[in-house]
Amino acid sequence: MKLLLSAHALETWGARIPADGLSFVMAEDALAAEGPCDADIAFMTREVTGKSSSQTPTAELQGFDAVVRKSPGLKWLQIHPAGAERPIYRELRGRGVKVTTASGATAVTVAHSVLGALIAVNRRFPLLADAQRRHAWEPRLGERSPRDLKGQRAVIVGMGPIGRNIAGLLQMLGMSSIGVRRTAAPLVPFEEVICYERLPEVLPRADWLILCCPASPLTRGLANAAVFAAMPKGSHFINVSRGEIAVQADVVAALASGHLAGAYLDVFEKEPLDPASPLWDMPNVLISPHTASHSLGQNEAIFDIFLDNLARFRRGEALRNDVDSLG
Repeated sequence: MKLLLSAHALETWGARIPADGLSFVMAEDALAAEGPCDADIAFMTREVTGKSSSQTPTAELQGFDAVVRKSPGLKWLQIHPAGAERPIYRELRGRGVKVTTASGATAVTVAHSVLGALIAVNRRFPLLADAQRRHAWEPRLGERSPRDLKGQRAVIVGMGPIGRNIAGLLQMLGMSSIGVRRTAAPLVPFEEVICYERLPEVLPRADWLILCCPASPLTRGLANAAVFAAMPKGSHFINVSRGEIAVQADVVAALASGHLAGAYLDVFEKEPLDPASPLWDMPNVLISPHTASHSLGQNEAIFDIFLDNLARFRRGEALRNDVDSLG
């Protein structure tokens, strides 16, 4: 059995991959070679996708995609993201290739990013940081004081590992959460779980709207002007899912009008975010460059999922995070 991976991944993890009956094919060599690649399985690691975005794939990603496409015997591809939205994954699944994600590997890290940003935005830290840069003493007193987080409610769209971790952390702050997913089955620690169709009903009770769902025809454009208008004035917005799930112009308008009091945005319709975007200079907005999941331990957590799936594949067992099994 032959495993396709990048030269970097082979150097980093090759010695730790059980080699019983397994040999390695470097993607760079396979790309340079004429004819098809004879890989049976593949591991697409983070440095392959690198700084790619949905609009601007890097040469490394384009090269790996090309090798995967010319691997007629490929049976399984492990990817590093938690979502499998790119068209090539649908293409491979159409060929009968199993595609598995690293869902769960970064759930705690993303949840920590949300927790930190939620506290920072609620406590007006961006405004304090701006005052510090201006050497201005501007206490947040009277009507400028932040609301207590205890008793506030978050509507969390997406109840995978990330959404569940966020709900647990918010519960520790005395907040409550309404979860939104395809089915309305109850789940701890959410006070309520609803299906997507009922989202408009709960928005008037939302102090925070938090997106951590996959991109799909059901979710694209979900956070739009009508959704923000249905939320109370002074509510907040967080997006750590995918940029296309929020209509960016509507986010800007809701913030500019003051209807949204603040936001944490990790993903955008087009990445990198245009330097001319008004979002950069908006008060009480935190922007991060699609890095909510990043940590020193992230790649190791993803590698552990790959090793588990490799053992399952060899035993002929169901694979973890199989996109087709997840529906």
